[in-house]
Amino acid sequence: MNNKTSTAAKTLIRSFFELYPGEAARLLETFSAEETVNYLQTLQIAQSAQIFTRLNSDIAANIIESMDDSFFRQLFTAIDPSLAGRLLARLNNEIIEKQLLLLPENIGREIKELMQYPAGTAGHLMEPRALTFHIDDNVEQALKTIRNTRDRRILHIYIVDEDGKLEGIVPLEEIAVSQPKERLGNLGRAPFVAIQAMSPRDDVVQLLEEKKLISLPVVDIDGRLLGIIRHNAMIKATAQNVTEDLQAMFGAGRDERALSKVSLAIRKRLPWLEINLVTAFLAAAVVGLFEETIAKITILAVFLPVVAGQSGNTGSQALAVTMRGLALREIRTRHWFKVARKEIIVGFLNGCAVALTTSLIVLIWAKSIALAAVIAVAMVISMAVAGLSGAVIPIMLKAIGQDPAQSSSIILTTVTDVVGFISFLGLATLFAGIIGSA
Repeated sequence: MNNKTSTAAKTLIRSFFELYPGEAARLLETFSAEETVNYLQTLQIAQSAQIFTRLNSDIAANIIESMDDSFFRQLFTAIDPSLAGRLLARLNNEIIEKQLLLLPENIGREIKELMQYPAGTAGHLMEPRALTFHIDDNVEQALKTIRNTRDRRILHIYIVDEDGKLEGIVPLEEIAVSQPKERLGNLGRAPFVAIQAMSPRDDVVQLLEEKKLISLPVVDIDGRLLGIIRHNAMIKATAQNVTEDLQAMFGAGRDERALSKVSLAIRKRLPWLEINLVTAFLAAAVVGLFEETIAKITILAVFLPVVAGQSGNTGSQALAVTMRGLALREIRTRHWFKVARKEIIVGFLNGCAVALTTSLIVLIWAKSIALAAVIAVAMVISMAVAGLSGAVIPIMLKAIGQDPAQSSSIILTTVTDVVGFISFLGLATLFAGIIGSA
């Protein structure tokens, strides 16, 4: 009976933890790091991940060092990379490097990128160690944790939900005068001021001046707490606009400034101008393939810039949106299919709308139904491919470790020109007899 009772109890506990991972996390937070890890290792990795991701961030970060290499690899491969980055950021650099080496190369690289923020951004200024509590924690638990940390710089605690989203900020003096069993969720101040990690230092300085803050929480695009910027870091922050990506997209050097030396400007810009020249000749070579068709139907030359221009604009729009998503970390390389699907649909539908207008103009201009139909179909094809290219090119460059801002624009221009010319001139060649006789 004892063995059966023990087995039943274990089964009941396991079932409860599987059905209520949030409650399991609250319970495990009272255990030691070794006990917590030992229990998580008895579960399937998917269940361990559900519970681990619901632990208090400080506790979750502390138990990482108690994991063996195999369990760490399995667990951190299963959880969201952004959460993995937030937790590892709380450790010292030596431990971070050691743990990242245990992961598959692509996952390790993605987590490392999520932990790094460009100079001049809020994320670069922040300190990842913020004292966090869950909504259902009480004042007594908070005071116990604060005493154990012995950090005299703590002026606020931060209330987060199970997904790590910032729900409120509680000043230390309010905790000191509240009842021990009072829920922290009832004390959290809302609305509160927070800033996104990729926001420029200008915004940090502006908030400091407007709100007279002594600390500023930093969140990601989904509102999850990443860290805090303390008052001394905000004071040191200077108001400088970050325009490096804009310069890079047009072939200028990231470190070039308006008053930089002429020699520096030439050295940074000339290589990309030469590359752009090569791609221009490539597009010209494509046109050359259809020289005979253009000679027979000279009006095709008039409409070539129309097709190339519209596909180029479509690709640039998709590129701008995708680049922004990558810069703000709204998307990662794993989202390439969703982004590509969206942009190819947008390009196709916009292409249909533009094709109707274009074919009507061509029909009035050239008085050729066949030519109007050819340019309409070419417009739809080229704009759909341009939308796809504008989304996929920067994501592919990011995936192989290259800077998408540095060369996306040049590659995109080549693709849109080539596809536009081939679709228009290719269709015109196929239907040259009909167009010529019209």
